[in-house]
Parts: sequence; C-alpha cells; structure tokens
Amino acid sequence: MLYIVPTPIGNLSDMTFRAVEILKKVDLILAEDTRTSGILLKHFGIETHTTSYHQHNEHRLVHSLTERMAGGENMALITDAGTPGISDPAFLLVRECIRGGVKVECLPGATAFVPALVNSGLPSVRFCFEGFMPQKKGRMTYLQSVKEENRTMIFYESPNRLLKTLDDFISTFGEDRQCSVSRELTKIHEENIRGTLKEVKEYFSQKVIKGEIVIVVEGNKA
Repeated sequence: MLYIVPTPIGNLSDMTFRAVEILKKVDLILAEDTRTSGILLKHFGIETHTTSYHQHNEHRLVHSLTERMAGGENMALITDAGTPGISDPAFLLVRECIRGGVKVECLPGATAFVPALVNSGLPSVRFCFEGFMPQKKGRMTYLQSVKEENRTMIFYESPNRLLKTLDDFISTFGEDRQCSVSRELTKIHEENIRGTLKEVKEYFSQKVIKGEIVIVVEGNKA
C-alpha cells in the first residue's frame, strides 16, 4: 500500500508518533529531496531506504512504483515539508494506485495554509486554497478570475516575489482589502502580519524577506 505522510513545515516537534512509526516500517520512502529528508529521518532514527520522487521524474516512475506496490511492497511518500499533494507531488501516484487497486492512506499532519488561515483573523468557515499563482503567462487573466471571489483566499508565494504579488493584489482587489502574510510558520522567527494590502506591502517593503510565505486575502464583500 501507499502511505501519504506529512512532515513538519519547520518545527520538528510537529512530527507525529504515527508518522515516525510508518516511515520505519515501510519498504521504501519516496522523498521529494533525499538530502533534505535525510536530515529529518536521521533525527528520528529512521533508517528505511529512500529514493527520489519529485515533479521532474514522477511521470516516469509512477507506473513502475505502483506495480511494485501491487506486488506487495509498502511505500511512504513524503515531501520537503508539509502534506504531499498540497502544492507538492502526490496526485499522479495516488491516482495510479487507485486505478491499480493499491490501497492509499493519508495521515493527518502539518500543512502551512491551515495555521496561516486560522491565525489570520479572516473568515475561515468558507475559503479557497489557490496555491502558487502563475508567475508570468496567464497571471493577469488568473487575477481577474478571482477578483470577485467572496470566500477567503489563500496563496503560497516565494519571498522574492512577495512584494510584486502584493502589488498585483492591490491592483486587482484594491489597497484596502484585508490580508495576512505568514512567514516562517512554526519556526523561531515566525511572523504574522495583518492589515490592509497597502499596510502589509509597506511593512515588507522595509524588510529583507526570508522564508516560505502564505498570503491570506479577504474575499469580496460587494
């Protein structure tokens, strides 16, 4: 069978007992980056063999891995941080396993957008997770497609593109739209900056921006 195993987004204490147990007992761990995951596995004394599985090789490997699991092997899929399948590889392998009659089980665990949403102070009863926006081609078309969205919106962004994205949001939603930017979640320097898009943009314009970014934007109230 295939286990989808979330890993901490920063603080290693967020690793669950069950995740460690599964990773120790499977035959093979599929890791987005074996070097990054190696640090985590060593910390928890996990000696299971690992192999690379990422967006650049998943199309080539998905069928053979599924055949191996159908033949009796148990595997676990992990990414560099968070829950596989949330802006990280997993979908293709899960789909192929389901088609091939291989049991799939996803463990609950860390994912960055949930704490960012909950501590944003914005409505969380109804929301939409948008992940990473298009960087160039189709970006403005995409922004127009979410302009009238009335649910709280959640985006992932890299630190070097944060200011540009906030500018684009100001142009699309208006400078007074409420938002929250979370940085370095669960880590020592965690930061959650809340306010209007204009206020948050001004704040980050004065700083060197580091770490993974989650942007939560208020939906359209009109």
